[in-house]
Amino acid sequence: MNTNNIFPSDFSPVSRVWIYQSNRPFNEQEIQEINEQLHQFTSQWNAHGAPVKGWGQVVLGQVIVLIADESQTTVSGCSTDSSVRIIKSIEKQYEVNMFDRLLLGFIVKDKVQLLPMAQVAYALEKGYIDENTIYLNNTVLTRQELDTHWLQPLKDSWIARKLGVKA
Repeated sequence: MNTNNIFPSDFSPVSRVWIYQSNRPFNEQEIQEINEQLHQFTSQWNAHGAPVKGWGQVVLGQVIVLIADESQTTVSGCSTDSSVRIIKSIEKQYEVNMFDRLLLGFIVKDKVQLLPMAQVAYALEKGYIDENTIYLNNTVLTRQELDTHWLQPLKDSWIARKLGVKA
């Protein structure tokens, strides 16, 4: 799955990335509203008074990606906290959970499907997913990793190593 057309191309490869996965898909209206909130947030994002070049959007219908280009301004702890505040606000507003790290995202039939870590082995065994199913590796930290390691076949992920999946 190619992500080149999703994310802005004018961000440094070392830009910081935060990925928040919702426990349910957003509808079209919610996506428009959330994208507007993220645009407002990133257009006013500051670190110790200096503007941060930022970008944020809902992708794949239920994942929020925030990017901060630190080639000009380094993101401080306070500016990271402000980004977490906007995500928590979205959580409350839309009654979703954006911080459940035990729910793993996979692309199944062109949609994000969430599986609790404890059910991945069962889903593999039953053929619901296989070693080539695309996994959302939401642990990526940079723009470069976002492009190369965010959407990866299950067989290339840490889950495969944990479960002993053979490629």
